[in-house]
Amino acid sequence: MPMRLIRTGDEPLHARSPLRMRLGLATWGLLWTLGGAVAFALAGRPGWAAACAALAVVTLVDLVLVIRHIRQGPHYQPGPDVPPYAPIMERGNRGRR
Repeated sequence: MPMRLIRTGDEPLHARSPLRMRLGLATWGLLWTLGGAVAFALAGRPGWAAACAALAVVTLVDLVLVIRHIRQGPHYQPGPDVPPYAPIMERGNRGRR
């Protein structure tokens, strides 16, 4: 029997956005890819430098999109006037909490 997670019923109120974590990871990735591109270029490896530079561009695009979503604010999040969802009841536990 697979284990099911039971919802608490207040996810909109306590939900956490992963955007700050993505911002940190994208910044870290941008630093590493730029550093790799510079290091490989100085070492005379143009193919690897180009690959790191291409990854840096992808990381920069992700970083810009994350910053854009953060600046939009809770645009897609329900406000405090939205009531929490009712918990999903198990089949055998209908009516009991």
